[in-house]
Amino acid sequence: MLTAACGIGGGAVLLAVMAQFMPVSELIPVHGVVQTGSNLGRSIIMLPNVRWDLLRWFVVGSLLGAIVGGQLVVSLPKDLLRFVLGAFILFTLWGPSPKFSQSGRSLLAAGGVLSTILTMFVGATGPFVVAFLRAFQLSSVTLVATSAVCMVSQHVLKVVVFGLLGFAFSPYIHLIILMIATGFLGTLIGRRLLLKFDEKKFQNGLNIILTLLALRLILTALI
Repeated sequence: MLTAACGIGGGAVLLAVMAQFMPVSELIPVHGVVQTGSNLGRSIIMLPNVRWDLLRWFVVGSLLGAIVGGQLVVSLPKDLLRFVLGAFILFTLWGPSPKFSQSGRSLLAAGGVLSTILTMFVGATGPFVVAFLRAFQLSSVTLVATSAVCMVSQHVLKVVVFGLLGFAFSPYIHLIILMIATGFLGTLIGRRLLLKFDEKKFQNGLNIILTLLALRLILTALI
């Protein structure tokens, strides 16, 4: 519903809520599968607007990032992952938005590497990917379409790497199916429902809720 109404933010909210109920070591792989389903529908609808030449370079970088990130994430303590996740959510809420200048297709490859390594630890890196794509001065439709396909490819690679590293998705299959289905339902009703609220007040309330969830993760890691 949040993504349908605001265009961004649903992944971070879902991640923060899931983190309150699931072990952090299992959170990122399951979140990756759900986000794959969430982005896939938007990708299919907007397929004609995708810049495939940019996607190719992003996927090359993402493949390397998934391999490197997968090796790192399995060796880190769970409390450290909780702390990193909480800090990342706070930074996306209150920190400066990253800005990049266009410097050829190598920028997208670097973006694929960095964002995929990051997503292995914190899950939701949509705003980070969009920041790289904005450097290419895309139209709004092309930007949304290309970022959606980039996120699908990134999450698929992440899920594959976690599978190869031995993560068992089968215990969560029913939860994953329900989350994807309810996410699609939220997309259908989200804009009609949420646009009735005052946008500024809604965003402020959302920021407060996310901040509290992130602080709880950090405190859990430190105590």
